[in-house]
Amino acid sequence: MRTFGRTLTVSGSLAAALAVAGLAATPATAATTLGSGHVDVLDAEWDGADLHLHVHDEVNDVEYEPADVTLSVPAAAKVTNPGYGFLGSGSQVWLLPEDEALANSRGVLFPGISTEHLATGVFSGNAVTYSLVSATRNGATTEDFSIYAGSGSRWFDSNTSITTYKSKSFGVATHNHANWAFEEAGTYQLTFKVQGTVSGATESVTEVYTVVVSS
Repeated sequence: MRTFGRTLTVSGSLAAALAVAGLAATPATAATTLGSGHVDVLDAEWDGADLHLHVHDEVNDVEYEPADVTLSVPAAAKVTNPGYGFLGSGSQVWLLPEDEALANSRGVLFPGISTEHLATGVFSGNAVTYSLVSATRNGATTEDFSIYAGSGSRWFDSNTSITTYKSKSFGVATHNHANWAFEEAGTYQLTFKVQGTVSGATESVTEVYTVVVSS
């Protein structure tokens, strides 16, 4: 787990500027695809004025802007549907597991939700809220995405017929893992927001994540 050392998030012209300046940083590019290893997909940070969401590759200690990354879910992620009602009636689902050893054995992502770089004493209640704003698959609204922990404890669900399981609060300075489930193959666009209160003012940031689930 990381402490206070941070790898800069860079892309485009900023990466070039940093290279000229001689700063050590690993640039993110739009061509970056992450398909295995420990990756904090939702990684919140506070720079003293604004919240930010990054994708953090824990293995290589590199941060990316969400728009610069495609998350790949291969056919190897397919498992027998565990039978939770919110996972639909299909016989299989694509699962990025909450267990790191299992994820590594299957060669798939071990996705995290992180607030570990948000210091205590900044956000009201020492907590922030992550929200699933919307989810599409192949350009259409989808009900085929969910995040759950343990034996079917839902955190997020893209089912549009319900208003629950859209938001979840997390304490600051924590690192969290759960199962990311996709019921169908396709290209998903997942819009997430993180929000908190600082000195009585609401602070938030929204980002879109691209996930390609292969059949």
